Amino acid sequence: MIRVLIADDQTLLRGSLRLLLDSQPDLTAVGEAADGRQAVEFTAREQPDVVLMDIRMPELNGLEATRRIVAAHENVRVLVLTTFDLDEYVYGALRAGASGFLLKDTPPAELVAAIRVIARGEALLAPAITKRLIEQFARMPEMGRHPTTGLNAITDREREVLGLVGRGLSNQEIADRLVVSLATVKTHVGRLLAKLAARDRAQLVIVAYESGLIVPG
Repeated sequence: MIRVLIADDQTLLRGSLRLLLDSQPDLTAVGEAADGRQAVEFTAREQPDVVLMDIRMPELNGLEATRRIVAAHENVRVLVLTTFDLDEYVYGALRAGASGFLLKDTPPAELVAAIRVIARGEALLAPAITKRLIEQFARMPEMGRHPTTGLNAITDREREVLGLVGRGLSNQEIADRLVVSLATVKTHVGRLLAKLAARDRAQLVIVAYESGLIVPG
């Protein structure tokens, strides 16, 4: 079973999400947090696999709660779920360590699928989200000019793969672009995660831009 903690200040939405999760054979809601502080506390107590995290909550906002959870619990993944489709929230959520970002008007089936993706340790970074990240870095170039020493340890091919990950390409798209097998791409991505100490694909995108490896535009 995939154990999910729901963090949102709207009681009705928490109840609806719980019903949705508990209707799935492989998902179960292990708790409901009404604010960010409770989300941090309940995560420590329940050790969920995934936290569904709202951004705008009282006591402690979702971004800070995400930072604290990710820092304290290596195996807990955070999926940000919000009504606010704004660039600063997308970047802020991923920078805080979230493994994915979805809007609250996402169809239920897509939300359930997203939770399963996150629980497998993968990142949920749709092309539209990656596109907004790129656009944001284009407007704020000073955020993307900090060379990362970890890049010195990667090979030329790994650097090439990292650049394509940063531009939002899937493993299959990268394989097609480089004319290599899907297994080869997965190996390169796995090595990048290890060498750059990145939790998942979402963090690789952040590294690609903040290191200045690729330039928006």
